[in-house]
Parts: sequence; C-alpha cells; structure tokens
Amino acid sequence: MLDKLQYVKQRFDEISDLIIQPDVIADQKRYVLLNQEYKSIKALVEKREEYLILLANIDEANEIIADGSDAEMTEMAKMQLEEAKDRLPELEDEIKFMLIPKDPEDAKNVMVEIRAGTGGDEASIFAGDLFRMYTKYCENRGWRTSVVDMNEGTSGGFKEVIFEVTGEDVYGSLKFEAGVHRVQRVPQTETQGRVHTSAATVMVLPEAEEFDVQIDMNDVRVDFFCSSGPGGQSVNTTKSAVRLTHIPTGLVAQCQDQKSQHKNKDKAFTVLRSRLYEQELAKKQAEDAVTRTSQVSSGDRSAKIRTYNYAQGRVTDHRVGLDVFDMDGVMNGKIQKFVDELQLVNNMEKLKEASEVF
Repeated sequence: MLDKLQYVKQRFDEISDLIIQPDVIADQKRYVLLNQEYKSIKALVEKREEYLILLANIDEANEIIADGSDAEMTEMAKMQLEEAKDRLPELEDEIKFMLIPKDPEDAKNVMVEIRAGTGGDEASIFAGDLFRMYTKYCENRGWRTSVVDMNEGTSGGFKEVIFEVTGEDVYGSLKFEAGVHRVQRVPQTETQGRVHTSAATVMVLPEAEEFDVQIDMNDVRVDFFCSSGPGGQSVNTTKSAVRLTHIPTGLVAQCQDQKSQHKNKDKAFTVLRSRLYEQELAKKQAEDAVTRTSQVSSGDRSAKIRTYNYAQGRVTDHRVGLDVFDMDGVMNGKIQKFVDELQLVNNMEKLKEASEVF
C-alpha cells in the first residue's frame, strides 16, 4: 500500500507543478482535467500523511516499550500503541476505498430529464412531484438548478421536464436515480378512491464540455419557434425558442426557458452534447456489463428502481432492498439515505473487484 501511496504523492506533486505552468493554463482541456485530478487525489495525499504519522507512532511506541527504562514513558507508549493499532485497520480501509479508481464522470454537472410514463394525467403529476423532490434535494446540497425545457401536463405536473444541475460531484450522487420510478396512490383525478399505479422515467446525463464532444454544425438542423408557457411578453410572440436536430443520430434537443434566442441556443447545444456523450457512455457501460454485473447500474433506463407507496407511507429502492417510511420527507428532497446506500454498495463491489490489488 505504501508503494501505491508514494506513487499518488509523486503524481500530486507533478500536477501541483503543472497547473501553474502557462502552457498548461492556456490549454483549457488539459487544465480542467488536471484540476479535476488534483482535487480527487488531494484528500488521498492527506490520508497518506496521517498513515505515515500513525506508522511512525507505532514504531516509536514499540521502541520505548522495548527499552522499558522509564516506567511512566512505557505506560504512555502502551496507550499510544493501543490507540494507533485501533485506528490503523480503519484508516487502511478508508485508503483502500480512496485508491479505487474514481469514475471520471462523477465530478460532472448533469442534465436531468423526467418524463411521465404509464398512468395518464397522474403520471404527469408524479413527474412534477419528482421534479420538486430533486430540486429540493439539490437545494439542500447547495447545488444550482436551472430549467431547460418543459412540457406541462393537462392536470398539473409535467409530461416532460429537463433541468440542469451544477455543483460539486453532482453526477456521482445523482447517476443512480436513472430508471423507472413507480408510484402507488389514489390519484388527484380519481373520484372513486381507488389506488392506481403510475410511473415516470428519470434520465441523468453527465454534462459534456465542448472538448468532450465535437459537433459538426453541418450535421445540425436549427429551428426557431415561439415559446409556450405561463406569461411573459416573449411567449407566443417572438421566435426565441430553439430546437436542434442532430441529423446523423436523430437526436433532438430544444430550449425555450430563456427570453434570449442566443441563450436558448447555447442551452440546447449543452443538452445535445450531453445526449451524444451519454450515448457513448451507454456503449461503454454495456461493454463493462459483460465483465461486471452491478445491482446498482446507472445504465438501464427501463429498470424499475423505486416504488413510492403512499398508502403505506413507504418508499422502496428495489436494487438494495431499502425501505424508508418517511414519504413526506422523501418527496421534500430527503433522499440522501438512498444515495448513500447506493454509493456504498457500488463502492463495495469495486473494492471486491480490486481486492487482489491490495
């Protein structure tokens, strides 16, 4: 382990020197990637220092105990040795987890797309509930959300809503939210009081930078149209909304949230880049799945991942078998327990795979 930590320290020192070099700063792609790597291994370097101090304390305590000439010092050394030995296995486990290669996508911002599925108007209302749940969660995490596009339902909620989330390690926290979310409750539109089952699909796309995906403008058709939605002088009067069609793949991205046509176009391109990037990521995940089957895979959009049962006040994540009996809390953004459990299971799987390295 010390050899691996020494390599990490050497790499940290190398990056520290590189990110202040003018030629590196001028190369945006390289500078961003190096900064991300710097942040990701800084904490590990700090753990390395703690580990080295702990080993030195153990050696020092053993020497004092072996000498035995000073009874008081020997007693203190025994206490120091006991404390250090208690901490050592715990610290080694922490370092092993940190030595697992991180998914480079985890640090990215995301585009979240929520679409109403089966269930008619109730599915649209549920999609709106999920949108509120995620925006509340993001607010609690100190992340910024911004709506890109929406298509409102006839009885409330959304047939579709797309929003951007920016902050620290956003994709790493939200990627396991992708999949089918199912709700079991008496719909607002139901007069007979019968419990219905409806669904909404969530997609979480890592936001692609311009240098991640190169788009040939000759492959993109740009259409402008009047935006729709509540209020505003620009609604239905000026062609500020933008729709982009990527001809080779047929992917479509649009934005009508901003009054400025230029800003809508920029946001639409961000969505398009993210969708193209996600396509390539999905291919990679499919290849990885051949050798690695994860119960918390973030790649299967059709998988039913969570059920929200209002009658029992229970939210169940089917991948890890976790039940949370706090419906109001969950729908108000308290989903960190799910996020933590899914990340823990994923890390344990990675640690098991990498166990031979240690």
